[in-house]
Amino acid sequence: MKMIVGLGNIGPQYTGTRHNTGFMVADAFAKEHQITMTIRKFDARFGSGFVNGEKVLVVKPTTFMNESGRAVHPLMDYFKIDLEDIFVIQDDMDLPVGRIRLRDHGSAGGHNGIKSIIAHVSSEKFKRLRVGIAHPQQHSVVDYVLGKFTTEQAPLFNQATDQAVAALDDWIGGTEFTQLMNQYN
Repeated sequence: MKMIVGLGNIGPQYTGTRHNTGFMVADAFAKEHQITMTIRKFDARFGSGFVNGEKVLVVKPTTFMNESGRAVHPLMDYFKIDLEDIFVIQDDMDLPVGRIRLRDHGSAGGHNGIKSIIAHVSSEKFKRLRVGIAHPQQHSVVDYVLGKFTTEQAPLFNQATDQAVAALDDWIGGTEFTQLMNQYN
């Protein structure tokens, strides 16, 4: 079983914001594979289905971003999912809008959702799909990440979402992770 975790903040005031990039990509993946995310348990909303013959759990923590690990660790335990079978989707200000980057492990790089997961699973060795939201030019970081994509950024974000879903499909289909990084980074 594989687990895809989209990071974001709950509540209608955060819908469509840059900081909810992980939620939006998880939603796009779930929609593509007709996975309904209606189960509410373990501080998360999730659903499961089969993709390329593999059972996949798609998860959106219902904690705020900074506490995402509170949802990830109990789900891992309950479904007996190994760290190598987890893929976390996060926003990344250091990448331009429209770009994605895959990593197989590493530090949180200042991302509080990733920090929380690392703290709760006691490891940095899980896969990440970083989706670019760009760095704010004239706004505070908080206002920027909690804002929505501009009309110029939206098509680039949609393109990145399509690439992210394709990368997740390839990972589930068994493509070696090094090959995935070479293809999508």
